[in-house]
Amino acid sequence: MISQFANLNWISILIAFIAYFVLGALWFTLFFTRQYKISLGRADETLQNNKPIFILGPALCSLVITIASAVLINALHIQSFADAFVFAFVVGFGYLVANTVNIAINPNIPRPIHYGVISGTYHLAGILIVSTILVAMH
Repeated sequence: MISQFANLNWISILIAFIAYFVLGALWFTLFFTRQYKISLGRADETLQNNKPIFILGPALCSLVITIASAVLINALHIQSFADAFVFAFVVGFGYLVANTVNIAINPNIPRPIHYGVISGTYHLAGILIVSTILVAMH
């Protein structure tokens, strides 16, 4: 599996990563700002999310997800958009959505299912975009 790194298209990874990261920025600060704040129990507050960790952390995680997806897509020889969509749904639901909901189920998230739906659908949309870009530029 590690040998796959030499065969990766790093330009497609960079483009897919940027798309995933920008989607996240728009998702949580423009598209679903109010719903996200409600899921956190902070509907009437201004979120203090302008510290570097709240930007660099998600960026690094998106990059890791994108690289891991590129390795798997390459190792599995996924070359069609249909297979990219299947891959994205398996990884999206099987890992990203499930893990997001699992993380949300704790006493610090007052509306875990709401949070899981908002954040999980972001990751599902993100992995669909990532997979499509990676396969298109293979």
